[in-house]
Amino acid sequence: MSNYNLTHIKELEAEAIYILREVFAQFENPAILFSGGKDSICVAHLAKKAFFPSKIPFPFVHVDTGHNFPETMEFRNKYVEELGVKLIVGSVQKSIDDGAAAEEKGKNANRNAIQTVTLLDTIEEHGFDACIGGARRDEEKARAKERFFSHRDEFGQWDPKNQRPELWNIFNGKCHQGENFRVFPLSNWTEMDVWQYILSENIALPSLYFAHERQVIRRSNTWLPVSEYIQIADNEEIVTKKIRFRTLGDITITGGDESDADTLEKIVDEVASARQTERGNREDDKRSETSMEDRKKQGYF
Repeated sequence: MSNYNLTHIKELEAEAIYILREVFAQFENPAILFSGGKDSICVAHLAKKAFFPSKIPFPFVHVDTGHNFPETMEFRNKYVEELGVKLIVGSVQKSIDDGAAAEEKGKNANRNAIQTVTLLDTIEEHGFDACIGGARRDEEKARAKERFFSHRDEFGQWDPKNQRPELWNIFNGKCHQGENFRVFPLSNWTEMDVWQYILSENIALPSLYFAHERQVIRRSNTWLPVSEYIQIADNEEIVTKKIRFRTLGDITITGGDESDADTLEKIVDEVASARQTERGNREDDKRSETSMEDRKKQGYF
């Protein structure tokens, strides 16, 4: 009698691979939503494992706001080339230029909310019936309501009260014309799980996740990176700090933490002692108590 036991991380890996293969089996035209952040990189790594030795059978979709970190874009291009996958880019700037989305104005303006317009248009243009994302339930209370297979109606909207039961790892991907699903293989993972997996698999990441010196300003109780896209007030002082980012979004909304964690081992230790969620420095989540859920109902990631 053999004694075969999986570690906690290997169980999560097996679950995610199973879900990715279910997507391939149930849907006609799925895609991976790829932001260049650690979670979407983990999803890509898992997809590589799930279908090895074949190539990943899904295209990558990136919604480009035009306000990305340069390091993220550089990593994205290199990573996609290494994997040999097709990259589809939806442009928020094009949505603005076409009049489909209106850009915010003012000191704290950002393009996060209007990404939804570009995403829904990209899904419709390419006929995707499932989009795989790296969201996790531990990130934010609205994401805690998501199923693995999260149904979206014909308008791309999410109704948290109208989701399908998922019992015994049975997933129902049946959808009508015009409807689609968002699929979240990392739903049961925590931030610590992600970092332990990255460490164990030695997964490459953008340099932004590691401590580095950067010009920043203090705003909304976080260190916001200086860039051409933010308005700096007269009372805001530009300083140089050694920081790292726990989560990546637009450069206009992603705050950093002072840190000396410049290796994966140090990051794991730092995350273990953290008392704030990783999205605690995301300016877009601070606009209201229900900001994430409101955006998700409209079709956000």
